[in-house]
Amino acid sequence: MAIANKNIIFVAGLGGIGLDTSREIVKSGPKNLVILDRIENPTAIAELKAINPKVTVTFYPYDVTVPVAETTKLLKTIFAKLKTVDLLINGAGILDDHQIERTIAVNFTGTVNTTTAIMEFWDKRKGGPGGVIANICSVTGFNAIYQVPVYSASKAAALSFTNSLARLAPITGVTAYSINPGITRTPLVHKFNSWLDVEPRVGELLLEHPTQTTLECAQNFVKAIEANQNGAIWQLDLGRLISVEWTKHWDSHI
Repeated sequence: MAIANKNIIFVAGLGGIGLDTSREIVKSGPKNLVILDRIENPTAIAELKAINPKVTVTFYPYDVTVPVAETTKLLKTIFAKLKTVDLLINGAGILDDHQIERTIAVNFTGTVNTTTAIMEFWDKRKGGPGGVIANICSVTGFNAIYQVPVYSASKAAALSFTNSLARLAPITGVTAYSINPGITRTPLVHKFNSWLDVEPRVGELLLEHPTQTTLECAQNFVKAIEANQNGAIWQLDLGRLISVEWTKHWDSHI
């Protein structure tokens, strides 16, 4: 889908990969970019507005761990202003295997809840127009960093959820695909905790592998948005955009 003149909601659009992606999105000329993030960053918002003054950039404080009802209330405000929303990007994520409940709450439950809330406005069974969801997962979803099993499992869960959403598109009218960055140089990976401290140097060891910049990742993210392929599993790694074949694909009949 062409980003030009579209209305986009970006959850965690001011994060490591998020902010560079927001910059690239704004350059492509959407009508509205609505950023939902936990921490306000007026400097970053001002910078995004300056990149392309024709784009309306707005910010709402949002914590993905709130109940679905609270998210629905916030979305009601946004939909009342914009009338339509074309794309939802779920990008919230933390990497700290000491914080087990929070890792699952942010990386998985938050994605599920925000998606569930927007269905109220998009689901074609309720007369909605449908929409597109891009969920930021991770290559750890299909190739775990075993020293952070909680993080890896939370991303695998988000990936599985996204694959199911894509297959539900004929029923809901909402399409979905996943964005799976490889090792990207963000504050997230410089220092983080392994599960039960099984590897105190996990952050250091990770950065010994080839990495990519947040800008490289962001540029490929925009390409994936433009490709707009329902069910795609996009791997954004080492500055490349690769479509991953999901081998565990089988039809379950309940």
